[in-house]
Amino acid sequence: MHWTNRRSTPSVTGMVLLATRSTVGKKTVMAVTGIVLVLFLVAHMVGNLKVFVGAESFDHYAHWLRTIGTPVLPDSWYLWIQRLVLTACVIAHIWAATVLAVRARRARPVRYAHRRPIQGSYAARTMRWGGVIVLLFVVYHILDLTTGHLNPVGDRQHPYGNVVADFAPERWYVTLFYVLAVVTLGFHLRHGLFSALRTLGQRTTAGERRARAASLGFAVALCAGFLSVPLAVTLGLVS
Repeated sequence: MHWTNRRSTPSVTGMVLLATRSTVGKKTVMAVTGIVLVLFLVAHMVGNLKVFVGAESFDHYAHWLRTIGTPVLPDSWYLWIQRLVLTACVIAHIWAATVLAVRARRARPVRYAHRRPIQGSYAARTMRWGGVIVLLFVVYHILDLTTGHLNPVGDRQHPYGNVVADFAPERWYVTLFYVLAVVTLGFHLRHGLFSALRTLGQRTTAGERRARAASLGFAVALCAGFLSVPLAVTLGLVS
């Protein structure tokens, strides 16, 4: 009788599942999905700034987004593919963050009755509650300026008019909510980018200073770009 020693070769799916079960794998998931989401935010912010060019330019840009990929893809298919990818990234990002937080809590030694508040616990609370606020804002933002259900005009043919109506002075509470969400997003990005840079090797004193400056500068620039539109409309600079 001849015995054959065969080693089973894991499938690609099995290898991916095995990798994502580890702490390093989950951190990789967070990093990759975070990069995708940040790139989208930068592109979205730059597109929003076309409001300052005028109604015709902004409406043309908004309609152009629906035609990306044509004639290979049917009209608006690119946007739906983008939405599906972003949704998958958000779900994977939240999943990885949640599992890592639970693991860290379980691995933490017994807490002392009295302990000094540390920066790590503050950052963790900021990321956790910041993520919830940003998620709620994204849902509202889609219903407001994407589907138009919560917009006072809701005209898909004139997105510029929707933006102006949305952040009108009498709707200051919408602008306030937008500011709160964007500032929260800024804190989230600052901490996330700083953590990513430290993971990449910026662990010396000078490296940490550079990482803090870079992450803060990026977060402030992105927030300023997003906030410039609603504040300009509310203050009457764009109408």
